[in-house]
Amino acid sequence: MALIFNILFISSHYNKSYQFIFNLNSHLSKKYKFVTQMEKYKINIKMKKLSIAVISVFIILSACTGGSQKAKQTDEKLNMFTGAKGEVKIMTLDPGHFHAALVQKSMYEMVDSTVYVYAPDGDDVKEHLARINNYNTRAENPTAWNEVVYTGAGYFEKMLADKPGNLMVVAGNNAVKTDYILKTIEAGINVLADKPMVITPEEFPKLEKAFQVAAERGVLLYDIMTERHEITTMLQRELSKNASVFGSLQSGTAEEPAITKESVHHFSKMVSGNPLKRPAWFFDTKQQGEGIVDVNTHLVDLIQWEAFPEVILSKTDVEIVSGKRWTTDLTPEMFKKVTALDQYPDYLQKDVVDGILKVYSNGEIMYKLKGIYAKASVIWNFEAPAGAGDTHYSIMRGTNCNIVIKQGAEQGYKPTLYIEAISGSSAGLETSLTKAVDQDLQAAYPGIKLVKQADKLWMVEIPAKYSVGHEAHFTQVTEKYLQYLKDGKLPEWEIPNMIVKYYTTTEGLKAALK
Repeated sequence: MALIFNILFISSHYNKSYQFIFNLNSHLSKKYKFVTQMEKYKINIKMKKLSIAVISVFIILSACTGGSQKAKQTDEKLNMFTGAKGEVKIMTLDPGHFHAALVQKSMYEMVDSTVYVYAPDGDDVKEHLARINNYNTRAENPTAWNEVVYTGAGYFEKMLADKPGNLMVVAGNNAVKTDYILKTIEAGINVLADKPMVITPEEFPKLEKAFQVAAERGVLLYDIMTERHEITTMLQRELSKNASVFGSLQSGTAEEPAITKESVHHFSKMVSGNPLKRPAWFFDTKQQGEGIVDVNTHLVDLIQWEAFPEVILSKTDVEIVSGKRWTTDLTPEMFKKVTALDQYPDYLQKDVVDGILKVYSNGEIMYKLKGIYAKASVIWNFEAPAGAGDTHYSIMRGTNCNIVIKQGAEQGYKPTLYIEAISGSSAGLETSLTKAVDQDLQAAYPGIKLVKQADKLWMVEIPAKYSVGHEAHFTQVTEKYLQYLKDGKLPEWEIPNMIVKYYTTTEGLKAALK
């Protein structure tokens, strides 16, 4: 019996094809009789001979399944990266969101300059290719992407059949994105996906399955969390890890959560220096998803990343307290300005009341994570005030101080980091804070410094070179993902925490719909 299980373990590890397992089982049925016969006569086989027997059987089995082994080796070669120039080959699928183009705003040593685009014909892919062309023809640091494009029926199936690349980038219609991800992973292709990877509780099990299959196939599934690279958020996280400054994270209450993240976005905006034209389906929550499961993905991610850095989380750590949703109302004139369409498509008529399009783009989740109260909320306005853009507010409440990010008119709409001492804070807080910023963080971020604003209030002054902007964060995320491909793995906490993140957003939507 020991021989059988050794063969099973080695062969199943060596080749996972169903045909191989079938051949193996057939072979083992004969070997089982052999082992039984040997045991019957109590033959004492020495360990060395047994090892030779195992290896011999393994070689025979390998020879019998040469075709399967060849396919296996091909898959392994496809999914193994060394960091060599151009070994990562991108396939862009159905790029309906401008985030797909931002992945290619810069070029990367590991990424081949030829990118294969598979998409339905229409404005979405034309807008995407126009953005890539703008990057290729800009005066400063032009890119040199070569886009090989297929548009037509069965574009997704053709991508899987052609398989000209080993990495699929997807940023578009979220109604089909979870299916795209799962089937691409099942085909043994790595996936870099824009958020959100899932928008309903019903689809969530598919995403869980995708991560399971990715582990089995040896490919990496990762979502684009740009906000982890915003400098004030990075410094907020670092200071919250300093016990002499922050103390420990409070438990908070529903009225005053221990950690709050609030984000304000705008339908009308500029991207790469040009007015953004949004597809009409972006305003259909059945296709884009409600705000509570869309932009809120970033906020829930940051809550996990800051409150429990590198801690492996599970779904049982999450308790949804409440969920809320409300609409942003758009006039036909507003809708035309961002879509260039004179009227609402038929699929949006369900959301039109007296000529006004009501989009459930706003949402809030109040929940407990490992017993800590947290709030994540997103608001969509039509247009930002002059000189402003998307904004972010965040507070982490510690036992020694609060670490706060504000980005309002008072801050010139630039994210600014503050430290507020709380009642009963340590007498040595200012000394600890000065050391933490002017010495410890200075080593990693030269030029930052602590500026006292008032009694018990400080601001971290950050040189402009660290505020690279939202678009540049896509390059930073892509570079990190490429390193993960080279390493052959993600950090051990990333996958379970991605699962927890999407469980939180989809369960938050479920609570809001009640």
